[in-house]
Amino acid sequence: MVQRKFIVCDPEKCTGCGICELVCSAEKEKGFNPLLSRIRTVRVKPFINMSIACRLCEDPKCVKSCPRKALRIDEKTGIIVVDEDECDGCCWCIQACEFGAITLHMQKKNVFACDLCGLDPKCIYYCPKEALELMTPEEVGQRMRKKAASKLLVET
Repeated sequence: MVQRKFIVCDPEKCTGCGICELVCSAEKEKGFNPLLSRIRTVRVKPFINMSIACRLCEDPKCVKSCPRKALRIDEKTGIIVVDEDECDGCCWCIQACEFGAITLHMQKKNVFACDLCGLDPKCIYYCPKEALELMTPEEVGQRMRKKAASKLLVET
């Protein structure tokens, strides 16, 4: 079984600068266009920012929802692979994704998602606040448990 790792953002470090989006679009599309990025910065409130990329779900709804079977899971990496010849841009996968991590490429008229840059995500490397990390679901859970325990200790 593949040890799935995906990009995780620490909202306490993220400033919402959008550099991750620019780096991604430059790497993947050879231009600086956040709309063509595989990672998206979300600004929830004035001081809460978070970048979101594909979570590489174990049982991805996006793959199941595609009527043309244009999406599949790479068995070695767990990455969602889009067959651009099969994808007709119907966007059912976009609606099915709980994280908003799939996007329609307006010029190509097909969808795309984060492919982790061959397991060397450039957005992580260039994040000026080191808010992005490549982690497993277990590592994310452990971090959340530690954070919750620390808050409990401070409150008592």
